[in-house]
Amino acid sequence: MTSNTYYTAAQHGEFEVYELGDLVLEQGATLRGAQLAYTCYGKLNEQGDNAIVFPVMFSGTHSAMAPYVGEGLALDPSKYFIVIPNQLGGGLSSSPHNYAAPYQANYFPELTIGDDVRAQHQLLTHLGVTKLKLVTGWSMGAQQTYEWAVRYPDMVERAAPISGTAKTTPHCMLYVDVFCEALTSDPAWNNGRYDNSEDVEQGLRRMAHVFAMMGASQGLYNNALWQNVGFSSQQDFLKGLWENWFLPMDPNNLLCMAQKWRSGDVSLHTDGDLAAALGRISAKVFVISFEKDMFISPDDCLHEQQMIAGSELVSIPSAWGHFTMLGIAPEDFQMINDTLKKLLNTSV
Repeated sequence: MTSNTYYTAAQHGEFEVYELGDLVLEQGATLRGAQLAYTCYGKLNEQGDNAIVFPVMFSGTHSAMAPYVGEGLALDPSKYFIVIPNQLGGGLSSSPHNYAAPYQANYFPELTIGDDVRAQHQLLTHLGVTKLKLVTGWSMGAQQTYEWAVRYPDMVERAAPISGTAKTTPHCMLYVDVFCEALTSDPAWNNGRYDNSEDVEQGLRRMAHVFAMMGASQGLYNNALWQNVGFSSQQDFLKGLWENWFLPMDPNNLLCMAQKWRSGDVSLHTDGDLAAALGRISAKVFVISFEKDMFISPDDCLHEQQMIAGSELVSIPSAWGHFTMLGIAPEDFQMINDTLKKLLNTSV
């Protein structure tokens, strides 16, 4: 199945592991011997209040977010203590492919966005963090951002959910169902789990193609804008970016994260009342949308932003759609960085 060299520091950069112990999950099961992989930049001040949390997206690790951290950037390690936690189930933390708890062979419990954030809170408490200058993240990172702001409102001073929602929309649920069906179409799929077969490429390729179709805008394909970033044909783009991204990954890890994505919902804190849940947020919030996003539309972002007191909506135009965050186009990276810098400079 997945190469045993993929989920390593050699592939993703150095990281640390925090021992969570036996983590009782929101669905009632226990993740035994749970581990949370993370990396840090900068130094925590004596008050413990200069921290930023930057959780990662579906299929990503800390390495995907690292380009946004650097001196002179919004996430400046000379000013802030920046923590990038990897998702539970994401491959570097406790995940289906590396889980070997006693008497639980071939079993990995169902996780939620809330489980991720509770684990991150435990880590930050261990590190001595008392306040968060900012929580920000893209896509599933945005789901975690909303969860932070709703679950721990007294700790979060600013929040910037980027191209993600506080409650997964019906359209996005359908999208998750479709790419999971593509992934599990592989002959190696066996009764709810991939076995140890090496032949799982068919499902991963099909999933990559679904992401290619929805991840960037129609205009990017119709105007062959993949040429601007060095691809020689649409097929070269499909294989060189999308397939190359997903093929090294473990499908069981992807399905684990997909279930969290599909079930994300901060209104679980308020008996299903989304407005009441978002009304708990005391942070200064910039909701960042991508104008041509076919995963999370600007209307999806606006709908929730209007429920958050004192919040602002920032809309970024880009042919890269949902994947604007990757900063493949330098102007996209600059607009996102400038928005985060503006928020960090906004008084709370």
